[in-house]
Amino acid sequence: MGEFKTLMTIKETLETERLILRPLTEEDFDSVHSWASVPANVRYMSWGPNSEEDTLNFIRTAKPGFEFGITLKADNQLIGSCGIYPSGLDTAEIGWTLHRDHWQKGYGTEAGYVLIEYGFNTMKLHRIFALCAADNYGSYRVMENIGMRREAHYRKALWARVDKEWIDQYCYAILAEEYLNKVTL
Repeated sequence: MGEFKTLMTIKETLETERLILRPLTEEDFDSVHSWASVPANVRYMSWGPNSEEDTLNFIRTAKPGFEFGITLKADNQLIGSCGIYPSGLDTAEIGWTLHRDHWQKGYGTEAGYVLIEYGFNTMKLHRIFALCAADNYGSYRVMENIGMRREAHYRKALWARVDKEWIDQYCYAILAEEYLNKVTL
């Protein structure tokens, strides 16, 4: 990730109409653990449910400018986390997790869109992709809502720890030129 710091200015805080994406701190432990430790909340993840040690380790290793806590502007409540993970000079993966009490309110779409905007406008990426369980309708709808399109369907490619089975996975992506064309329309 050192390469990116020389090419761009890392932003530690991003904002949307209703959200502030900010660095995670150890004071966020209770909020993070409230979703990361609940099997129903992490059913489609390759990680979790978290032990207290897992959650604390995640918070301590979160990289500002790449991993963010998702907070509501209205009351500063931490409702999830998200990140953009460079995998080369011109490509990155994005991902998010929201507490299940905040699903279906458009927060995932807002957070995902600002990550895309940050990736293309600040990081100057060429391509951004995201992965999700094929059964995770909410997640792939977010990807579609932020302009990504399905590029692949991987069969039994994700070990779902909660259900203890291999499940199918989708890959969605968007290119800088697609994003820039939509923004300028």
